[in-house]
Amino acid sequence: MDLLDRDGLTEKQFLEQYRAGDYERPSVAADMVIFTVTDTDEDNYRKLPEKELRVLLIQRGGHPFLGRWALPGGFVRPNETTEQAAQRELCEEAGVDHVYLEQLYTFSDLGRDPRTWVMSCSYMALIDSGQVQLKAGDDADNAAWFKVSYRLLREQKELTETGYVRTVRHELKLTSGHGELTAVVERTVTNEERSTAGSFTVISNDGLAFDHAKIMVYAIERLRGKISYTDIALYLMPELFTLTELQQVYEVIMGKELLKAAFRRKIAHLVEETDHYTENAGHRPSRLYRKNQEGLQ
Repeated sequence: MDLLDRDGLTEKQFLEQYRAGDYERPSVAADMVIFTVTDTDEDNYRKLPEKELRVLLIQRGGHPFLGRWALPGGFVRPNETTEQAAQRELCEEAGVDHVYLEQLYTFSDLGRDPRTWVMSCSYMALIDSGQVQLKAGDDADNAAWFKVSYRLLREQKELTETGYVRTVRHELKLTSGHGELTAVVERTVTNEERSTAGSFTVISNDGLAFDHAKIMVYAIERLRGKISYTDIALYLMPELFTLTELQQVYEVIMGKELLKAAFRRKIAHLVEETDHYTENAGHRPSRLYRKNQEGLQ
């Protein structure tokens, strides 16, 4: 027996008379924060090159924000999920697939896109720089990797009657041969007796489109948070790497130096040694390691 609702309709009858156009609906976009780690140019062949965290940006070729830099992304098509849209964008813009991909957050602030009501389902991708083949999409003028600098400016904590409010302000600086982009983003965490709420606010922005500075900061915070208890950093590495190279990747993400002995104890279960060594490195050969497939996920 079919169940009847309060209007006496079966589900079939209800769906036949339902009009989706009676409700205002947002457009949905999938925006990608694509991270990689590259070596800096090093003139001294006996010295190991430093590592740099980089993010892929696209220079917009049309309105709105014509000429500004934005995250790769686009509108979700009617025949795909948001994750499928993210995978499509990753392949179209960076020429890669089958890489680490994680959903970050859905950004739905009113007015975040001047065209219409647009919600962004954002994703973070981690790729080995050796895999990348950049190519700007149809609506973009350029595609480029930007070096990421994320610097603490101010942190304060105010007590309330039932908890506290913690405010942290960072400067996001992105640099490449195309110039420098900067933004100041503030994170506020309100902790009460029975609830916790957080938000990100863009205080200033120079050169980035939409609210993409906020999305990038959210991704950096996620990456920094997960690196301490998962193997997420290994998705930025090539198949074979030295422990020194891996430590450099941890340091560039966390923004601080790590003690060698403590670091190697911490990641010992995440890697396994191979019989291969570095060659033509200008210094004593180092053993190469690879990701332990049975390590912590």
